[in-house]
Amino acid sequence: MRNQEIEDLVEQLALELGRGLSLEDLDGLLLAYSANQSHADRVRVNFLLSKRVPADVSSWQLSHGIAAAVRPVVVPANAELGMLGRVCVPLLVRGFRVGYLWVQQDVQEQSATAILAQLPQVRDSLDLLATLLLDSNTAESSQRRAREQQFLAAADGDRHAVDIVGEWPEVRQRGPWQAATVYASPGMPLDRPKQRPVRDPLAAALVHRSAGLQATVGIDTALFTAGLGSHTVMLLRSTQGRTAHAAVLGRYASELAKRTGEPASNVVMGISEPFASLRALAAAYRESRIAAQAAVVDPVLGEILDVRGAGVYEVLAGGSADPEDSVYYRLIRGRPDADELFPVLELLYDNDGAVAGIAERLHLHRSTVYNRISRVRGIIGADPLAGRVRLELHLALKAARWAGRPRI
Repeated sequence: MRNQEIEDLVEQLALELGRGLSLEDLDGLLLAYSANQSHADRVRVNFLLSKRVPADVSSWQLSHGIAAAVRPVVVPANAELGMLGRVCVPLLVRGFRVGYLWVQQDVQEQSATAILAQLPQVRDSLDLLATLLLDSNTAESSQRRAREQQFLAAADGDRHAVDIVGEWPEVRQRGPWQAATVYASPGMPLDRPKQRPVRDPLAAALVHRSAGLQATVGIDTALFTAGLGSHTVMLLRSTQGRTAHAAVLGRYASELAKRTGEPASNVVMGISEPFASLRALAAAYRESRIAAQAAVVDPVLGEILDVRGAGVYEVLAGGSADPEDSVYYRLIRGRPDADELFPVLELLYDNDGAVAGIAERLHLHRSTVYNRISRVRGIIGADPLAGRVRLELHLALKAARWAGRPRI
């Protein structure tokens, strides 16, 4: 980390503003602070001593929306905590947060108006500070980037890269392995819920790299991670249990939320079959992508999915199946009540015709389920439970889901 440059810039900002400053990372760890200040409250003193934001102070700060803010946030005083008022300046690069700069009010100030008026004058310095933080991130170091590029080349089937990765100490003789793809559906801006955010692809890759790296710290099963613009690729030691995988997935969602200011949605992990030779890494990576895509389009499969649990979606991934190729599917899809009929059919096929369970899942009476099956029979002129009709419709329904998969 470029500590000296960051510390010098914080001191410079403190002199320009004439105020006490502290800089923390997204986990509440102290990175730098200004040395001189006319008065420091109890919270600031304790923070400088412990180097970490206490839980009660963090809760008070987060309650004012700093985790999602893109502009300075006024955090009022809290007498119980021994805390004067503050302004939190989120530091962002290309739309992603990299840390927080805190500006403390003086004892005699009744509001943060003066601080807010000063901040535009130091905008360039704040942008430089954010850039320095980005450059100091371990996921953005040149050595890390080089290793990730080698790993991604190996995952794409480059034999020379496979040989290099195979000699890494954390990988060598630690097989059998499994590949994993971790994917999160793009979040919505909290203040504009109907609009998808437009992200810088390079910044998005950094966020996934950072999230993957931080999510696997201390997890022995995870050997290496690499981030791309839409997902993270992981090399794992093959295990039967999924406790570690669940822990990684939970951390990953948390890391994404911290960096984007938006709650992560539909975070899934697809896992390949075990493989004993790294020459199989490319095939395993493909399997893990298919499993992740299946978990997204069909949530009933679970958020952690082994490729063997992807079922027909693995078959669909190998070709260009189109639900419109089925005349039965087209006949039902053209009806105004298709949204009532398709869910009943899909659950009927997925659950071996267990009508009672389907009725419970859809909050319907069993007679209503039977009625809808009868309506389907009348529409298509065939029994939807007959072997070939059932196979065709079931495959068409899954193909319709697969068509909406994320392109990973």
